[in-house]
Amino acid sequence: MKKASFIQKLEGSKKEFYEISKSIIQPNIISDQKKYKILLKKYLKLEKIVSLYEKYNKKLALLQEADFILKNDSDADLKELASIEKYKILENLSSIEKESYDLIFSLSNETEETTENHRNAIVELRSGTGGDEACLFVEDILRMYTMYFKKSGWKYKIIHAQKGGIKGYKEIILDVNGKEGVYGNLKFESGVHRVQRIPKTESQGRVHTSAITVAVLPQVKDIEVNINLSDIKKETFRSSGAGGQHVNKTESAVRLTHLPSKITVECQEERSQHKNFEKAINVLRSRIYQNEKEKRLKEISIKRKSLVSTGDRSVKIRTYNYPKSRVTDHRIHKSIYDLAGFMNGNIQEMINFLKFIENKK
Repeated sequence: MKKASFIQKLEGSKKEFYEISKSIIQPNIISDQKKYKILLKKYLKLEKIVSLYEKYNKKLALLQEADFILKNDSDADLKELASIEKYKILENLSSIEKESYDLIFSLSNETEETTENHRNAIVELRSGTGGDEACLFVEDILRMYTMYFKKSGWKYKIIHAQKGGIKGYKEIILDVNGKEGVYGNLKFESGVHRVQRIPKTESQGRVHTSAITVAVLPQVKDIEVNINLSDIKKETFRSSGAGGQHVNKTESAVRLTHLPSKITVECQEERSQHKNFEKAINVLRSRIYQNEKEKRLKEISIKRKSLVSTGDRSVKIRTYNYPKSRVTDHRIHKSIYDLAGFMNGNIQEMINFLKFIENKK
């Protein structure tokens, strides 16, 4: 970055800092928690930039003094000291420039995607190729994630579950909530997860390959996605999951179809039809939001900065090889030789590698 452009950006940051410092204390901003948090985060980053800018100007003033002595003073000892001081100042200026540039760059890259990282998430698991074995693997991955949620201090609720033919699940949808960073961590899990192992039903000991799909969506509020109720077809039916005699007596399960987009959502985990409707609406809202976001990206031809979090469900992202006790992420060509630990929820190491690659792009 050229010096003039760099100074211009510092001046712009300083101006924005003082503007935000005035607006952030206004009652209408304080009462809006979402807007307040966004502005506060930006304020704190800008505060660091302004502090560095002040330090930078002080060093420039000292550099001018050293240059004046070197140019005008006849004392050899004093000129030598000024020369040493100038070298130190130039090193300090270079360090401040680099730190300021990094902060300015990170601030300018606070896009919709990075702010989404702090959202809660909807996680959808579905069996793919492999029949009953795929349903069993959905259950295994569900256990892996719930153990990871526990380690992370997050809470989850089952929104919808459809049992497999013998055991496991054909489909299960979770509502995952935490203090922050839920979607920012889980978004890397979207895609096809493949398993290679000997099924319990295999008498000849042959390794079979099955696959499931994982979709992770950011949770959104009703103010962000406005759904017209006249565009929704609502159907009710009897629940087929756990719940005793109740599930066979009342039509508490809800199926919602968003007619313009043809997106369908089911929820049957609650005894109350009203509660199932609320949960289904939340999932529907997240799916519509995700669809619209993907359309915008295509329309303006923006390629994501990394392939590691595209969320494309057709992309094979990971293989779980049981005979070799190995889990491999194909996006970053990273293998971990502790499949048992991974399946017990120790997946943060892999997520951290994915984060590193994404931020590096």
